[in-house]
Amino acid sequence: MYSTLHVVGGRVIVMKKILGALIFLMLFCVNVFAEVKTYDGRSEIPEEAKPNDDTLRFFLNRYLTRNWNSHRKYSNIEASDNPYQFQFDLREDKYIKKQMQETALLSYLLFEDGKIVIDEITPKNRFGDLFTDKTKYHSQSVGKSIASYILGHAICKGYVESIDAKINDWPVIKNTLYHDQKIIDLINMSAGDQKYLNSNRFFDSNRAVTNPTIKSAMENELKNSKKSKVKWNYNNLLPHIILNYIIFKAGEDNFQGLLDEVFREKAKTEYDAHFVETEISNLTDRSITNTLMATRYDYLRIAKAMLDDWQNDTCEGKYLKILYERKVKKNRDYRDKQEAFSITKSYGGFFHLDPYGMKNRHIFIMDGYGGQTLTIDFDRKRIVTTMAVHRDFKWKKIAYSVIKKGK
Repeated sequence: MYSTLHVVGGRVIVMKKILGALIFLMLFCVNVFAEVKTYDGRSEIPEEAKPNDDTLRFFLNRYLTRNWNSHRKYSNIEASDNPYQFQFDLREDKYIKKQMQETALLSYLLFEDGKIVIDEITPKNRFGDLFTDKTKYHSQSVGKSIASYILGHAICKGYVESIDAKINDWPVIKNTLYHDQKIIDLINMSAGDQKYLNSNRFFDSNRAVTNPTIKSAMENELKNSKKSKVKWNYNNLLPHIILNYIIFKAGEDNFQGLLDEVFREKAKTEYDAHFVETEISNLTDRSITNTLMATRYDYLRIAKAMLDDWQNDTCEGKYLKILYERKVKKNRDYRDKQEAFSITKSYGGFFHLDPYGMKNRHIFIMDGYGGQTLTIDFDRKRIVTTMAVHRDFKWKKIAYSVIKKGK
């Protein structure tokens, strides 16, 4: 929130302080008069939590009003001049309707045979007054996979040589463990960086890996870092490195052109979208993150663009197929076979691959914190998407099983 100064009778009133006090009072009242759990001030609901409806509503409002919806935009992607118009052949699924009424689900879409056949959005009497077809919602780690798709376009355009190219020409990563590493190792989360960071934080500073710019992280937490023995280490830093490397290689204008090609021309998105900057990004040191803000139908449009590329064997489709061929094994057992992230045994190019019980099938899963998922069955041309405030719904039944048993 930026400070807005007004001069009244020679006195300066700092609106930020007034607004801050009002927000504090509002949150205080919300906590007093409703059974809201704030989880010690955490920015997101813990995955293991079992929040009540008041808490879900509180966090949904926070997600929709936090500053990544306003001044933390890296680039604005305007809506297509000719948005893709979905065809519908809708059928009712009573179980999914029940899930929409009883869980934190915001949206569920099933696309098959070129049509949307199930389309459910949170009812008005639940979260529908806050979340609509026009709501731009955070991608969470689904954005990692979309970053990979953008990389495919950058390679096909010639801005980046290949997934086997090294990023040594980028001065910002000099004297770090990422120097002399191939892109494929970064997008497979196999960069040997497990000594310095986990999925969310740097070990030395405890800074969230999504907060600093790439330059700041390389000059501080990762200065003189050394690559460790290769081990699959899922983290939020690597897709940020890849996106910012694309910007370095292509330049700002051409990067915007890549985004326009992916979103406006190929996916034909209906509404504006944007990626979010890191928290300390500024005019002299900017960094983009993989957090995308887009609407529920536009996420499906992006997934459909991937499906079309695969089926048509375009350059970008070949890129996706190479990612499957170059996948790596996750270095963990299935922790929880109920969830998208944990039900897969392989990983390739920022996609979760090889879900349990679907051997030799080209299933790409994009999974984000809190229940944002896009699952594409490239063989049977089916897509399932979910959006949620919290991952308390039966994803395995409404997404995994639908893909597994689909015709």
